[in-house]
Amino acid sequence: MWTVLPSPIGDLRIVERDGKISAIEFSPFQPPADGRPLGAESETHPVLAEAVRQLRSYFDGGLTEFDLPLAPRGTDFQQRVWVQLITIGYGHTASYGEIAGRLGMTNAASRAVGLANGRNPIPIVIPCHRVIGANGTLTGYAGGIERKQTLLELEQDALF
Repeated sequence: MWTVLPSPIGDLRIVERDGKISAIEFSPFQPPADGRPLGAESETHPVLAEAVRQLRSYFDGGLTEFDLPLAPRGTDFQQRVWVQLITIGYGHTASYGEIAGRLGMTNAASRAVGLANGRNPIPIVIPCHRVIGANGTLTGYAGGIERKQTLLELEQDALF
């Protein structure tokens, strides 16, 4: 099942499978990469309704940590990277190299971390927007640099 949430960064399609959030997609929406049907649209499914509630609260500056059942699909390495992303606190950032270091790898793994970061199927909730370049610059973001900047500014504004 799925629903669409209007947000400050454009419409977001939230997808649920087996009682867990499996994807949050930026508009314009693409067909599912895995070819699986999304199912019916539902605004009342409990997991989707809770995801919408928490995302609205996040965008309003009232929520700093999500509490949703998640089921991101990816390789073991991608899963390990995504677990690290969740540890980056609201309003904070980490570099690709720092994430590699947390995984016990050298800076040389920064590119692999970046690729895994870019494959994150549940952005915002798994905060891939909080990963930046080693020199503090905003680097690639699946939703576009403008969205990344907006999300980081939203978090900074809510803190001050």
